[in-house]
Amino acid sequence: MSGGIARGRLTEERKAWRKNHPHGFVAKPETLPDGSVNLMVWHCTIPGKAGTDWEGGYYPLTMNFSEDYPSKPPKCKFPQGFFHPNVYPSGTVCLSILNEDHGWRPAITVKQILIGIQDLLDQPNPSDPAQTEGYHLFIQDSVEYKKKVKQQAKQYPPLV
Repeated sequence: MSGGIARGRLTEERKAWRKNHPHGFVAKPETLPDGSVNLMVWHCTIPGKAGTDWEGGYYPLTMNFSEDYPSKPPKCKFPQGFFHPNVYPSGTVCLSILNEDHGWRPAITVKQILIGIQDLLDQPNPSDPAQTEGYHLFIQDSVEYKKKVKQQAKQYPPLV
């Protein structure tokens, strides 16, 4: 029965997103080869915030929802090897609101997750590192860190 709850909630989230979502963001459920929609996997794009080193990049993110959603948070992943102190080498995002034991609450929406991840891009949490390179550069060499961020922004141009 719980799967019905997850799909019902995701259907509502999709409607709410279509009516009102932040500029530059994309979030849509996966379309399967037969044209049907898989509500349990969403393909998203998070724009780099204006005025930050992330500006100009449009970062692809996949959200995988389980049948336990919204009791459990979705798994959010950037492409493998994404450069950021709080992104694991696998691409999985390390963020308190995505941790079912810490910050997750069933009231948190797709929109809030995506805005939270956008905020995390420019405001890494050094007390919760997920990758060595991003963490060390962020802590020890801010010039090189900013350079890598700007290079990565160029790898993800707008999909226009």
